[in-house]
Amino acid sequence: MRITPEQGEKMLRTGDPIELGAQADAERARRFGNTVTFIVDRNINYTNVCVNECKFCAFFRRQGHKDAYLLDYDTILQKVQETVDAGGTQVMIQGGLYPDLGLAWYEKMLRLIKEKFPGITIHSFTATEIQHFARQEGISILDTLKRLQAAGLDSLPGGGAEILDDAVRRRVSPKKIMTDDWLNVMRTAHSIGMESTATMVIGFGETMAQRIAHMEKIRQLQEETGGFRAFITWTFQPGHTALGGEKTSAWDYMKTLAVTRLYMDNIAHIQGSWVTQGERIGQLTLGFGADDLGSIMLEENVVRAAGTSYDMSIRKMVNLIQGAGRDAAQRNTTYDVIKRF
Repeated sequence: MRITPEQGEKMLRTGDPIELGAQADAERARRFGNTVTFIVDRNINYTNVCVNECKFCAFFRRQGHKDAYLLDYDTILQKVQETVDAGGTQVMIQGGLYPDLGLAWYEKMLRLIKEKFPGITIHSFTATEIQHFARQEGISILDTLKRLQAAGLDSLPGGGAEILDDAVRRRVSPKKIMTDDWLNVMRTAHSIGMESTATMVIGFGETMAQRIAHMEKIRQLQEETGGFRAFITWTFQPGHTALGGEKTSAWDYMKTLAVTRLYMDNIAHIQGSWVTQGERIGQLTLGFGADDLGSIMLEENVVRAAGTSYDMSIRKMVNLIQGAGRDAAQRNTTYDVIKRF
């Protein structure tokens, strides 16, 4: 029986985290046996200049700031080369909303990468960026995505979702796209065969009802399109941000993670986050419903800018997974296993 929003909210409010973890772990095992996957990729943040100026972001800089930057094509290509040399199969290119770059700049970047590295998967640009590109170019979301796809874009990451509730969004990121905008970009991407992931960021002072409403919107869109490969929950990192506040607890994160595995019954993969939680909590997610630990992240700048930094390697990732009694496997973007350990 499918969990209703009311039941999901009750789980978050009053459910026993150990019991929920056990239920989520049983569902993980039913789907994936003992295998836990990870990917080798690199986050390439091409610019930190952003017009949105979100209160929860410590990464952005205004144009003209002494620390503002925009990477040139040669630097980006060098970063992709280093990724390939390290055994990486994917690049996640994301950045701030630069005020005056045309869509042709991004198309050229994608073409240069694909020409030099035809085997690399370009899993890049958040829904926020896609809408920004479209508005700057004066064209539709559909035409924007088609042009980027033709230039080499393979799939979309789920960033920019935060909490899909406009009351929360207006409070923490009033200049950013609203709920229906994010869903529309994903719906449109899925309509042209461009799959994506979905994310949720908790710890903004949102209610449990708002978390469940977020999950329900993703679940409903998945019913419609089937285009989400994975659901990923992160925690807000308040360090060095205008929003500030306290980090949500590891227990809150783990409990929410378990509920996502049980609630998101039509999305295959649930990813645990060592990037925001650290290695040990990341390892514990494997007992709370996560079948994937994401990337070893050869480079990551956004969470790091908020003062949270953990290092990872293939060896450490394999040891974490095996230490939890699971079988470690490297995957690609579409979750095909390419190496077992």
